[in-house]
Amino acid sequence: MFANIGWGEMLVLVIAGLVILGPERLPGAIRWTSNAARQAREYLSGATNQLRQDLGPEFDDLREPLSELQKLRGMTPRAALTKHLLDGDDSIFTGRFGDDVKPHSAPPPGAVPPAVPPSATTPPSASGPSPAGPTPFDTDAT
Repeated sequence: MFANIGWGEMLVLVIAGLVILGPERLPGAIRWTSNAARQAREYLSGATNQLRQDLGPEFDDLREPLSELQKLRGMTPRAALTKHLLDGDDSIFTGRFGDDVKPHSAPPPGAVPPAVPPSATTPPSASGPSPAGPTPFDTDAT
C-alpha cells in the first residue's frame, strides 16, 4: 500500500503531524489511521474472497486481462523497444554486447601509462608514412 513512500517521507509526515497535532494527539491520530487502514484492507480482502466464491472458475478468466493490463502499465519506451524490436536483448542500452567482451577499466593508481610510439605523435614525413607506425589520419581530407 505504501510502496512508494520511503523512510524520508515517513519522517517528514511524522514531523508534520507532530507540529500540526502536537505530542498529545499524535499517538491517537496514528492509532486511528492504522485501524482505518486495517479495516479497509479487511473489507477489500473480504470483497475479493466473496467475488471469488460467487464467480468460481470464471474469476481466473477475469484476472488474465487484468494481469495483461498490469504488464502494459509497466511498459516503458525502453522495455517496448527491447521486447518488440530487439527480441529482449537490451545490450544496446546497457553497453554489454557479449560475454567475451571485458569492460574497460581504469588503470590502477600509480600505474605507468604505455609508451606511445614516436610515429604516432609526429607528422608524416615527405617520403610517406613509416612502415612500422600506424597510417596517419588527415581530418582535412575526409
